[in-house]
Amino acid sequence: MNRNTDWKLVESQLASLLEGTDVWVSVLANASALLAEELEDLNWVGFYLTGRVVARGVGVDELVLGPFQGKIACERIAWGRGVCGSALERDETLRVDDVHEFAGHIACDSASRSEIVVPLHVGGHVVGVLDVDSPILARFDADDQTGLEACARIIEAHIGSDA
Repeated sequence: MNRNTDWKLVESQLASLLEGTDVWVSVLANASALLAEELEDLNWVGFYLTGRVVARGVGVDELVLGPFQGKIACERIAWGRGVCGSALERDETLRVDDVHEFAGHIACDSASRSEIVVPLHVGGHVVGVLDVDSPILARFDADDQTGLEACARIIEAHIGSDA
């Protein structure tokens, strides 16, 4: 499989797309749409946000579904649970080659085989995660991780003022 993503181009497109935008839902919706369009072999890309961001009736110890592209998804994920909750708890990117080997994996879509989750920060606090799933085993490599982390920094710059 040839997956030579031009990450510099994706980053440039994302920065241009988000220029002048600081409305969280718009930023996250357009970012997920761009990533879904530009990356191959995905079945889900989107965001989960912490209770700190989505306060109304949500505990601070869980993630809530945000804008995404793909099939229906889990609405809430507990802190430390699954790949998303674990990335949030550890405050680090998690790249999982085979989600079925990840203890506590949450199977929102049984077709998902690999996943990468990147934490998002505002004001020094983790406020959510960028979650990308694929039906292909070991779909994500170090270049994808570096590229998605760079995209997360671009996104953070556009959501940074409201948290």
